[in-house]
Amino acid sequence: MLMTPLILEYLGVLLAGYLIGSIPWAFILGRMNRLDIRKHGSCNVGATNVSRVLGKKWGVSCFILDFLKGFLPVLILQILGSESKLLQNVDMDVVIVSAAAVSGHMWPLFLNFKGGKGISTIAGIILALAPLSLLTGGLVWIVIFHFSRYVSLASVSGAFFLPISAWTFSAMGYSKTPLGVLIMLSALAALAIFRHRGNIQRLITGTENKFTRKPKE
Repeated sequence: MLMTPLILEYLGVLLAGYLIGSIPWAFILGRMNRLDIRKHGSCNVGATNVSRVLGKKWGVSCFILDFLKGFLPVLILQILGSESKLLQNVDMDVVIVSAAAVSGHMWPLFLNFKGGKGISTIAGIILALAPLSLLTGGLVWIVIFHFSRYVSLASVSGAFFLPISAWTFSAMGYSKTPLGVLIMLSALAALAIFRHRGNIQRLITGTENKFTRKPKE
């Protein structure tokens, strides 16, 4: 059975999103500093651990690069959908590429499927699809982190409020987010929280480490 152009479109978007999401920026930045980030700090392949081990400059760089893994694919599809007729179903393409990019970040092909927790990449997707929700989730993250100094608690709290705010803003008419996108955002937020299950357990038992930066040399 031959695949239709629409199925080929979906497969192409899926593959592109996954490969982009699989780029292990935390690992790459670690190698640039002659170390394997997976063997230092919390051993997590993410911006927070990069900041802990290598310093704020490298941590911010990692966050931005992981953020762009989510933001750029969605933005490109939105532009292609509005500027041309190359895409047959932009809304579904966006859902597929978003899920694929986050999956690539969490289970990267290039690191034996052991990646980060997805918060930065999800934030990039939210900016492209529901910027008001990102603002809400970002404010929650800042407040929780400021008072607790737990990145994990701030991340879980921000992820929890992201879909709630997206649904609320859409219901109130402040945004026109398609139903499929709202469901996808909710699923990604739930997945991000699930990926923090170890951190949540340590928060409950009081053994989670608070954020500390690499000392200045």
